[in-house]
Amino acid sequence: MSFVGQVKTTFASLSFFNYRLWFAGALVSNMGAWVQRIGQDWLVLRELTNNNALATAFITALQFLPFIALSAYAGVLADRLPRRKLLMATQAGQAVLAFGLGILILSGHVQLWHVFVFAFLLGCVTAIDGPVRQTFVAEMVSHPMLPNAVGLNSASFNASRLLGPALGGVLIQAIGTGWTFTINGFTFMATILGLILMRPSQLYPGPKAERRKGQIREAIDYVRGRRDLVMIFIVMAVISCFGFNSQLTISYMAAKVFDRQAGQFGLLSSFFAVGALAGALLAARRRHPRLRLILTAAFCFGVASALSAVMPSYLTFGLTGILVGLCTLTLMTGANSAIQISTDEAIRGRVISLYLLIFQGVTPIGSLLIGYIAQHWSTRWSIGIGAIAALVISVSALIWARRNWHISVRLDQVVPPHITVEEMPGMTR
Repeated sequence: MSFVGQVKTTFASLSFFNYRLWFAGALVSNMGAWVQRIGQDWLVLRELTNNNALATAFITALQFLPFIALSAYAGVLADRLPRRKLLMATQAGQAVLAFGLGILILSGHVQLWHVFVFAFLLGCVTAIDGPVRQTFVAEMVSHPMLPNAVGLNSASFNASRLLGPALGGVLIQAIGTGWTFTINGFTFMATILGLILMRPSQLYPGPKAERRKGQIREAIDYVRGRRDLVMIFIVMAVISCFGFNSQLTISYMAAKVFDRQAGQFGLLSSFFAVGALAGALLAARRRHPRLRLILTAAFCFGVASALSAVMPSYLTFGLTGILVGLCTLTLMTGANSAIQISTDEAIRGRVISLYLLIFQGVTPIGSLLIGYIAQHWSTRWSIGIGAIAALVISVSALIWARRNWHISVRLDQVVPPHITVEEMPGMTR
C-alpha cells in the first residue's frame, strides 16, 4: 500500500462529518486536560506540600474512587439516554469544576483539602462521562470503522498529551498554576460546540435499553459468559492497578530522583506521549483487534516498564518512556476496540461501564500503594512493581490461553526479544 493509502486508512473515520467535529473538539479539550493534570500534580507536590508523594497519590485515588460507585449505573444511562445530550452535561460539569478550582488558586485561598474535594467531584462527573464517551463513538461512524475511530480517539488524547504537559510546565513557570485550571475550563467549550453542531441525521444510534430491573446484572451475566472478555478484564485490572500510574511515577522521578523543575517534568510526560501517539495511530489501522494482540502488548509493557525503572539519567528515562507509551496505548486501544466490536449494541454501554469499573476502579488502590512505595521505599520500585505485575499476569494469561484455546506461544531470538502469539486453525480469539 502506498504512503497516501496508508494515511487514508489510518484517518478513515475523519470522512464522517460528525466524527470530524468530535475529533477536533476532543483534541482541544484533551490538551486542556493535560495542562490541568500537570498543574494539579505540581500544585500538590511543590506548592501545597513538600514533595509529598502520598498526597498526590491520594488525589489520584479520590478522582477514581467514584468509578466504583457510579460506573455501572453510568453504563445503564449510556444504554438508555441520548448520549449526545448526556455528554453536553458532563462536559459542562467538568468545565465548572475547572473554573472553580482555578478561581480558588488565583485568589490565593486554595488549601490542600480544596484540591481533595474538587478531585472527588471531578471523579463523580467523569465516572458518568466515561461510558457515554466510549460508546458514543459507535454513533458517529459506521460499524466497520469503529476500530479506526477508537484508535483515532486515543491518538487525539495522546497528541494532546504530547504537547499538553510541556505547555502546562511552561504555563506554570510563566503565569502560575491557577491559570492551568482556568484554561482547561475554556477548552471544554470546544467539545460542547462540536456536539451542538453535529448533524443528527448522520448519526448511527443503536437500540436503546428499556427501563427495567436487573440491567446491571444482565451485563454481569453477559460478561461472565464470555471467557475472552473475562480474560481482558483480569489482565487490564492487574496492569491498571500496578502499572498504569505513569502520571504519578513520572512526577516522582522528575522531582525526587532527577530534581527537575516543572518544565522538565512536563517534557517527561511528552516523551511518554510520543510512544502513546504512535501506538494509537498504529491501532487506528487495525480493523480486527484480537486477544493475542492484547496479551502480547501486556508482556511488552512489563518489559518496557522494567527498563524504564532502571534508567540512570533524565534523558534515558525519557527515551524509554517512548517505548512504555507505545506498549501502553497498544494494550489499551486493543482492549477497548475488542470489547466494543464484540459486544451486542443494546448492552454495549453497560459492558463498557463494567470494563471501566474494573480498569479505573482499581486505580485508587494502585495509586496509594505506588505512592507509599515511592515515599517510604524507593521511587524506582514504584515503577518496578508495575513491571513485575504486568509480566506475571501476561505470562499467566498466555499459559492459560495456550492450554484452553490451543494458542501457540514462542519467544523470538531477536534484539530486542519479543513474544509471538499465534492461534491454531479454527480459533477466533
